[in-house]
Amino acid sequence: MSLSIKDHEIDIVIGALRSDLTSFMSEWRPIFSRFHLIIVKDPDLKEELKIPEGFNLDVYKKPDIDCVVGTSTSTIFSGYSCRYFGYLVSRKKYIISMDDDCYLAKDNKGILVDAVAQHITKLTTPATPFFFNTLYDPFTEGADFVRGYPFSLRSGVQCALSCGLWLNLADYDAPTQALKPEERNSRYVDAVLTVPARSLMPISGINIAFNREVIGPALLPSLRLGGEGKFRWETMEDIWSGMCVKVACDHLGLGVKTGMPYVWRNDRGDAIASLRKEWEGVKLMEEVVPFFQSVRLPREATTTEDCVAEVANVVKEQLGSKDPIFARAAKAMVDWVMLWKSVGSSTSSPGA
Repeated sequence: MSLSIKDHEIDIVIGALRSDLTSFMSEWRPIFSRFHLIIVKDPDLKEELKIPEGFNLDVYKKPDIDCVVGTSTSTIFSGYSCRYFGYLVSRKKYIISMDDDCYLAKDNKGILVDAVAQHITKLTTPATPFFFNTLYDPFTEGADFVRGYPFSLRSGVQCALSCGLWLNLADYDAPTQALKPEERNSRYVDAVLTVPARSLMPISGINIAFNREVIGPALLPSLRLGGEGKFRWETMEDIWSGMCVKVACDHLGLGVKTGMPYVWRNDRGDAIASLRKEWEGVKLMEEVVPFFQSVRLPREATTTEDCVAEVANVVKEQLGSKDPIFARAAKAMVDWVMLWKSVGSSTSSPGA
C-alpha cells in the first residue's frame, strides 16, 4: 500500500456498542495506528468510552451527532447504525468499517492478516462482474483469466465494495445458530471473487470496505425491525443496505468483491433469546429478495444518489402497502440522500 493512500485516503470507521475498547484497540494497534480512525459511540450507550492512547482518531458521541444532523435526525444512528454516521462525516476516498467484536485473524501459515491492506488491494484492482472467472479473482497473485474468458472483458470494472469474512463465529441467523450452537467457522479459504452482476448477496457490515466517493450514499440506515435489539442477530439494517448497494453497483457498472480478508469474531449475544426479535426479519426476506431481484433503474439514474432515490420510490410503490416497515424504509432512504448532500464537506471534527 502506497504512502499516499496510508496518509490521505483511508478512514477506519468503528461503531462502538460497548464502552471498553481497550482490548480491541490494543490488538489492532499494529494496523490501526497507521491510519485515521472515526469512532462513533452508540447514542444509547451510557458509559464513557475507554480508548487507549496512541491513535489518530476522532470520537463522535451523541452531542456531536446532534450538532451535525440535528436531534430529530440523530435517532437513526442508534445501535449498529451508528457506523453510518462515520460514513457520513468521513472525507476520505476509502472507508474500512470494522465492528468492535472483531479481532486479528491468522492465515493458513499462522501470519496475522492485515485486513486493511487486503481490502484496499481488492478496491484498487478491477472487478469482473459480467463473466465469471472460475479461478476466482484474476487480479490476485498467482491467478489469471481462464481459457475461454473473453479478452474484451478482461480489463474489468472499478471495484466499489469489498466484503470480508470472519473466523470463529459465522454470520448465521438466529435460527441457524440456535440449531448449531457449537458450530464455528475454522476454514480460512485463500480466495477472492467478484459477485456476478444481477446476483444478490446478504452483505454484512461487520468487516467491509468501500470507495466512499463512488458508492458511499448507498450504504445507509433505513430498514429497522420493530423489536430490533443490540445484537447482530436482531438487526437487518446492513442486509437491506447491501441490497441497495448491489443494485446501484449493477446499474452503474461497478463491481463487488467478497472473500479475504478474514477477521476473528468473538461470541456475542444469545441466539435463542434473539429468535423472537429476528423472526420478523427472516419473514421479510421472503419479500425483500424477489423485490430487489426485479428492480431495474432508469438510464437517467447516473449517480449513486439517483439510484438510492429511485430504489426508494419503487420500495414505496411496490412494498409500502404490504408492511409499514417498507414505507418507513423508503422515506428513510430519501431522507438519507438529502442528508448526504446537505452535510457535504462542511463537517468539522467533534469539539471543533
